[in-house]
Amino acid sequence: MTTREDFLAKVRAAQPVGRPRPDVPLFDARGGDLRERFTAALQTMGGSCVEAANASDVSELIRERFGADASIASAVAEVPGTRAISAATDPASLQDVDVGVVRARFGVAETGSVWFSEREYVVNALGYIVQHLVVLLDPSQLLDGLQDVYRRDDFLSARYAALVTGPSATADIEGVLIRGAQGVRSLTVAWLAA
Repeated sequence: MTTREDFLAKVRAAQPVGRPRPDVPLFDARGGDLRERFTAALQTMGGSCVEAANASDVSELIRERFGADASIASAVAEVPGTRAISAATDPASLQDVDVGVVRARFGVAETGSVWFSEREYVVNALGYIVQHLVVLLDPSQLLDGLQDVYRRDDFLSARYAALVTGPSATADIEGVLIRGAQGVRSLTVAWLAA
């Protein structure tokens, strides 16, 4: 057994067994149209939403926004990429990809966040190392608030999960907003039924 395998075996062995999850209270739903609330929250965080009648619309959007020569790594069969990815893909090999395409399992209207796990990303680095992220989101998969996420079976069974809200940004230095400092420079949600 390698040092890495030995270390991971010790971590796995030390995991608590049968420990109950804490209760998270349900707050009253804010109300209103979930899609409108999601869009407004995402735009506040620097992201954008677009309508897509089908996957061809998404491919056309990518060509219009990022150019016909953009390199595309797609984790969804609906939108073809120029770079094939699989669970065996070396994450560092995505460092020169312009656009990543992924389908969110669901969205959260309260924050404008989209939810991904290792299943959606295929390669976890896809959501962080590419320049631009295009997210397919079924409008019927919107939740009201963050407390609703905690109650979903897919949240409880995921080994890895991320709630992503807009592109990466920082304004730490002299209050100057910089997008893409630690991740994607743009995040576009395309409304597209699964």
